[in-house]
Amino acid sequence: MIEKKLPFAKKQIEKIMENFTTPFHLYDEKAIRENAKSLIKSFSWVNNFKEYYAVKACPNPYILKLLKEEGFGADCSSLPELLLAEKAGIKGENIMFTSNDTPAEEYVKALELGAIINLDDITHIDFLEKTAGVPDLISFRYNPGPLRRGNAIIGQPEEAKYGLTKDQLFEAYKTVMNKGVKRFGLHTMIASNELNPDYFVETAKMLFELVIEIYKKFDIRIEFVNLGGGFGIPYKLDQSPLNIQYIADNIKNVYDKIIKANKLHPLKIFMESGRMITGPYGYLVSKVIHIKNTYKKYAGLDACMADLMRPALYGAYHHITILGKENNSLNYTYDVTGSLCENNDKFAINRNLPEIDIGDIAVIHDSGAHGYAMGFNYNGKLRSKELLLKTNGEIELIRRAETVNDYFSTLDFSKL
Repeated sequence: MIEKKLPFAKKQIEKIMENFTTPFHLYDEKAIRENAKSLIKSFSWVNNFKEYYAVKACPNPYILKLLKEEGFGADCSSLPELLLAEKAGIKGENIMFTSNDTPAEEYVKALELGAIINLDDITHIDFLEKTAGVPDLISFRYNPGPLRRGNAIIGQPEEAKYGLTKDQLFEAYKTVMNKGVKRFGLHTMIASNELNPDYFVETAKMLFELVIEIYKKFDIRIEFVNLGGGFGIPYKLDQSPLNIQYIADNIKNVYDKIIKANKLHPLKIFMESGRMITGPYGYLVSKVIHIKNTYKKYAGLDACMADLMRPALYGAYHHITILGKENNSLNYTYDVTGSLCENNDKFAINRNLPEIDIGDIAVIHDSGAHGYAMGFNYNGKLRSKELLLKTNGEIELIRRAETVNDYFSTLDFSKL
């Protein structure tokens, strides 16, 4: 059983609310930096270890910049994500461009920035060559199909649209080698929000064995393996966080037995985690604006699933704290809702909470990844602001809230 602690108290949030109305996402800079340092330390045994933060998890250049300062790169999958990385000062091989069904202009921009191109399909080799050119370094995304199991969020590998089969992978390396590629990478991503540490050790073992096989078949020396992301966080109180040191130590054991034993050391090891880096250190802060009693009790917030859609999309659990009532008995049962015209606009269903009053401040935990990022404008709802709780205790606005003018900016009313 873990305890969901907050890096702030009710009085601090009330003071913040004097300048910034709810709802807002609040990120804890100190905790994010400490987490980043801890990850790098765990993998310090690797020659040139690199974590490419998954921009899709929290696409804010201020977050990307502070992670860049901790030695992280950026994992991008679209043109806007490439531009965000560029704005944050991340360029060159500090960008990993992993996309699928990719438009030509995105490859052009990725190569302009000097990013590592990680191809999702064998047919993209010719497409890349015709539209942007073939770089000296190319990586491929491997899909092991039935050889590995996925999980409930990402599905089974053989059902996933991502990656190359093993036969396609071998053919792809031969093809790009004949086109003059000199440097090669290998990538996979087959789970999401996984909390079994051995899963990632098995993934590393699978990739290391492929590195050996590729070398023996084609005399191609893989420069790096990218373990992908999928590192989970404990959303629920009965879950435990991943032991990253355990994962790093056991990957080292496998590395020594496979890579070192076959004299292919050094091999770079990369990751592209997003959720594990910022997820636990973001909070959606909202105010209770209505209490409804019909067949159930409802606590209506000024936030909605446009601010955090994971509970509606996946049935995902996000812990909720009612500020100032942390020690009260959880003797009331509520559905905690937003105001969309969708009955699944609920942050919690049948959740035991203290008695809630209009005006209470509700903090929804673990919104630091795939929170704001998955926002949308259905029902004309406007996306909320993002704040950074800095290491010195100050609050910085890192994204303002959307306005009605933003919402209408793509419309020309003059022609009506």
